[in-house]
Amino acid sequence: MIDLHYYPSTASMAPHILLHELGVPHRLVLVDRTQNAQKMTGYLKLNPNGLIPVLTDASLVLYESAAICLHLCDTHRDTGLAPALGTPERAHFYKWLMWLTNTLQATLIVYFYPERLVNAGNAAGALQVKAQAELKIGVLLDQLDAELAQQAQMHAQPWLLGARYSAVDIYTLMLCRWTRNFDSEPARGRTHLGPYLQRMLERPAVIRAFAAEGLELPWV
Repeated sequence: MIDLHYYPSTASMAPHILLHELGVPHRLVLVDRTQNAQKMTGYLKLNPNGLIPVLTDASLVLYESAAICLHLCDTHRDTGLAPALGTPERAHFYKWLMWLTNTLQATLIVYFYPERLVNAGNAAGALQVKAQAELKIGVLLDQLDAELAQQAQMHAQPWLLGARYSAVDIYTLMLCRWTRNFDSEPARGRTHLGPYLQRMLERPAVIRAFAAEGLELPWV
């Protein structure tokens, strides 16, 4: 049985939704961030970085959300949530997944935790870092919106890779959701991202995952 160590609305969301899309039986194991459980000895044995999520499956212990998603796609190839190996489509799948986790997600982390990049007590510096991160996130969301606009020229209801829904769409939803309370325009306010996110929210697997995490509307 797969266990997903999670906390609601964190980086565990993409693997959680993906498990529902794949129809894979799993258990959710709450890592209570309000009690700093991710920094406790037991959890650090699973992930020495003290970050969520972790997936365990028998002897396999796997952390890093993007890696978990790739593993699940590779072990359930018949579901088609990742393009076939060795194809140009698979190359673009890698590109977008790496961009999402290494560029957009990394900048979102700077936005939410700007104090990590300044000296202790430098509140003014943290605010400046946060503001600059928000500006960069806006540019990155515009890039996503432009990609969807390009896909819309070829497909009636485009996904990030074109006509085919994939795991990168799940990852995109997770990160776009994190912008829902931005003072600047959140992801949902953009011309193509807005309808795209609404299509995501209509998927039964997404609805089940959000309900299991106890998340209240509005979801993005």
